[in-house]
Amino acid sequence: MTDTRRRVKVYTLNEDRQWDDRGTGHVSSGYVERLKGMSLLVRAESDGESGSLLLESKINPNTAYQKQQDTLIVWSEAENYDLALSFQEKAGCDEIWEKICQVQGKDPSVDITQELVDESEEERFDDMSSPGLELPPCELGHLEELAELVASSLPSPLRREKLALAVENEGYIRKLLELFRQCEDLENADGLHHLYEIVKGIFLLNRTALFEVMFSEECIMDVIGCLEHDPALDGLPRRHRDFLTKTARFKEVIPIGDPELRAKIHQTYRVQYIQDMVLPTPSVFEENMLSTLHSFIFFNKVEIVGMLQDDEKFLTDLFAQLTDEATDDDKRHELVNFLKEFCAFSQTLQPQNRDTFFKTLSNMGILPALEVILGMDDVQVRGAATDIFSYLVEYNPSMVREFIMQESQQNDDDILLINLIIEHMICDSDPELGGAVQLMGLLRTLVDPENMMATANKTEKTEFLSFFYKHCMHVLSAPLLANTTDDKPSRDDFQTSQLLALILELLTFCVEHHTYHIKNYIINKDILRRVLVLTASQHAFLALCALRFMRRIIGLKDEFYNRYIMKNFLFEPVVKAFLNNGARYNLMNSAIIEMFEYVRVDVKSLTAHIVENYWKSLEDVDYVQTFKGLKLRYEQQRERQDNPKLDSMRSILRNHRFRRDARTLDDDEEMWFNADEEELEDCEAVVPPSDNKITKASGGAGENEDLMDPISKFMERKKLKDSDDKEVLGKSSSLSGRQSPSFKLSFSGSTTKTSLSSPPASLCPGSPGSGAKGSPPTAATVTTKVGLVDYPDDDEEDEEEVGGESKEETPPLSKKSKLSS
Repeated sequence: MTDTRRRVKVYTLNEDRQWDDRGTGHVSSGYVERLKGMSLLVRAESDGESGSLLLESKINPNTAYQKQQDTLIVWSEAENYDLALSFQEKAGCDEIWEKICQVQGKDPSVDITQELVDESEEERFDDMSSPGLELPPCELGHLEELAELVASSLPSPLRREKLALAVENEGYIRKLLELFRQCEDLENADGLHHLYEIVKGIFLLNRTALFEVMFSEECIMDVIGCLEHDPALDGLPRRHRDFLTKTARFKEVIPIGDPELRAKIHQTYRVQYIQDMVLPTPSVFEENMLSTLHSFIFFNKVEIVGMLQDDEKFLTDLFAQLTDEATDDDKRHELVNFLKEFCAFSQTLQPQNRDTFFKTLSNMGILPALEVILGMDDVQVRGAATDIFSYLVEYNPSMVREFIMQESQQNDDDILLINLIIEHMICDSDPELGGAVQLMGLLRTLVDPENMMATANKTEKTEFLSFFYKHCMHVLSAPLLANTTDDKPSRDDFQTSQLLALILELLTFCVEHHTYHIKNYIINKDILRRVLVLTASQHAFLALCALRFMRRIIGLKDEFYNRYIMKNFLFEPVVKAFLNNGARYNLMNSAIIEMFEYVRVDVKSLTAHIVENYWKSLEDVDYVQTFKGLKLRYEQQRERQDNPKLDSMRSILRNHRFRRDARTLDDDEEMWFNADEEELEDCEAVVPPSDNKITKASGGAGENEDLMDPISKFMERKKLKDSDDKEVLGKSSSLSGRQSPSFKLSFSGSTTKTSLSSPPASLCPGSPGSGAKGSPPTAATVTTKVGLVDYPDDDEEDEEEVGGESKEETPPLSKKSKLSS
């Protein structure tokens, strides 16, 4: 069995001056060839004898090693890189300390192996002749001199170290505290002010050996007394000792049999109080000089949590009394508060230690205990239980979900832990709903698929979401359904509106992150119609939450949702809210317009639904182009439906476009090739007569006329925008200036295949043209002009223009002609 004396934790000090746990292992010392010297080696205990190295550090003869609290060895390997070994047993710490002192040639009785020398060469030279610092006699008459000596020593690291050694070796702290008691008895204000400066300076020496004396049971209250007499308080001392002895009470909710543990708890509380309340707010310079004080508190907390965690009898009694119906309310309140503080302590632990801590609590039955506590009427007890539950959810939501699903097999829905959480959120008596906000955040974490695990045998997401929508969703949505039975919210007070806003926020999250579960629930329970009742609320934030919920649904572009919306005419309350808002330019106005704009651009089915049912209510809104754009888009869709062969023609146009070889497309041509169907709808088409009979290709003259009819309609809607374009039609294909691309389609009389007669060779604008009346058809040519940018307003202007046929025939295009840019 491995020797527990050598069991250690390895810590490093991070940039925030907090200790990070690097792992637990077993330490040894030995010669390392690569490092050319004796070294400290720590191997991870989880990996066995040949475990991975957590630490390999050469014992440098010039490195200052410090021994703290009998079980800690701390040192710096480089600038801003501090290391610490925390031993499980004092004997193991002593053995390694002897090895370090042996390498450095030091007496193992010392607590530091080297003097810390950090200042300049000049300071070092000045102090070489004075190996130690001589302190004045510890008497009332020399307090001012000592205060000046301490203040002058703090800026220099070397003088700080010498001062610390002098104070430690001469037992100076206890002598100073004796003087403090004399000054208080004599009401010597000057002496008390000097002692304040001296004791504050000793804190800034940042030395563990001094802290161990100052924080001992017999000294700590006098140290706090010295710090009560701040000269800046104008003779009005603080009463910290009165608070600690008369107001603050230590309650053993469960008897602690270990006196060492009890003493450690007392010490940690008082030192934390000194750091937070007694010492003045440190400057940036002083903050760096108090790192040892932070470390002292940190390691004390780690030790307390470890000792409590290892005491199985203590934890067993704790949870037994928590869940015992015979436990009175006051006692249970104390037990819950203790457990809450215990969990808060665990937040100082590193992830590995915290993992062990919560596993221990889970094995002891913390979740069933919380379920019992949350079912009680005491608001304070429930609040503390909620805080404990939040620690568990943040640590491991999967563990909580597993417990919830297991208990559903034995208990009714009403007493499930998660339903208790939902009920407490709904019934929060706080006017600001502070507790409800916290609980909603916990529920959101529990239903978030991002932190759910998937394995080969089961998928947590599927199982838990199925459970949640079957057993819990009706509890969550109950206030919403109860308050939306009419056209307006039944209760529209501020607190109810805040609660409904929280519920809507969670439902919106479900719409975004869940799939068929939330879709089935919304459609089957008609949830969206109920939610849109809230757009009539007098509270704008609630109406906006309802709009946001609908906007998320529309944003999914799911036709199941769209059919549900159209079938139930669910845009009606939105239009009504928009009209009731009037001409006010506010969030409500912007949110509704943005929703309609999104529909116009991306959702065809809803576009038709809105225009067909609500156009008369919206047609007068002209300060934005959204609603006119909706109508235009609707008409374009209808036109395509009424002329299905136009889609076939447009497909011909699109399928036979091709690029020329051996060169890169310029910008104009690239945009033409990338044009979408809507841009092609605005094209101009030119179809001169053909001398070949298209009946062979299309199946007869009647079919040919039907095919060309929609193109003729487009010819009538469009015309050239200036006379210069008309003149170009009779000239050569070369152009000056930026034009739209043109191309030909020829219909062969011997085949049904339609092909381009030539690639687009110029930007010559097309124009409706024909030969002389009565002349036989010679060729079928389609020339299309596509604008580089498609502006909706252009379509409206074009519709007002009258198309006409050119008297000139478009000349054939040369294959070698180039696109002009």
